[in-house]
Amino acid sequence: MRNLNNVPKIIMESKSIGHSIDYKWTKKKIDKMLDPVFGNDELENILTQINHKGSLGLTAALLEWIYWRFTGYTQATSDTQKRIEAIWCLINNKEQTNPLLFDIDFQTAASGSVNGALWIALMNVRMIDVRYRKGSYFLQNELVGLVLLARHITPKKKKFDNWFNKITTQLIYTHPNPYKNNKLDESDEAVYDSSNEPVISREYFFDSAFTYTIEASENALHNFIDNLNHKTNAFLNFSKKAS
Repeated sequence: MRNLNNVPKIIMESKSIGHSIDYKWTKKKIDKMLDPVFGNDELENILTQINHKGSLGLTAALLEWIYWRFTGYTQATSDTQKRIEAIWCLINNKEQTNPLLFDIDFQTAASGSVNGALWIALMNVRMIDVRYRKGSYFLQNELVGLVLLARHITPKKKKFDNWFNKITTQLIYTHPNPYKNNKLDESDEAVYDSSNEPVISREYFFDSAFTYTIEASENALHNFIDNLNHKTNAFLNFSKKAS
């Protein structure tokens, strides 16, 4: 899986590619996506058990579900693809990526069932990016809205649910959150250093034949990054030396 030109099998099976935009997109749904803090305690509890690099990998994978769903419906997916690539590079070395700034000019009304939904997705990803770079102990909370959105727009939700449940179970085992039982500083001023956490690769989420080891993930991630066009992605900055 050297690049994002290959559609993951599970996403194909979910009927996301080219499916009609037939999901509900009401004010009630929009409000739930924009403010998912209440009523999702079980989901939040699952996500807070995953460490930072595992959470960032899940972010990239969820955004890819959304990316493929909207491919062919909006030109904004080109920018989305670049953001997905940048997240994988961010996992490897945040010094070689630029912040995933959110272009406010792209903000059409959130009421749009395609561009509005994509706007909400990219807003969530931007907040995850900010919290990851800061080392926030509350990084995982930002994933709730992204999970809800990816599931909502997926035609065959059972396929998404089975994938998500399997992946999060694995992540809790291979990439556990070391501070999940700590009493956290609600001011969010404390800084967590995730630099020693093991990296994770796209194959972990989308290749059923992939067997996870730290070395296998490192090799797969580096192979993915080596096949990117660094010059055409403004979110990448490989002029910086690896630390």
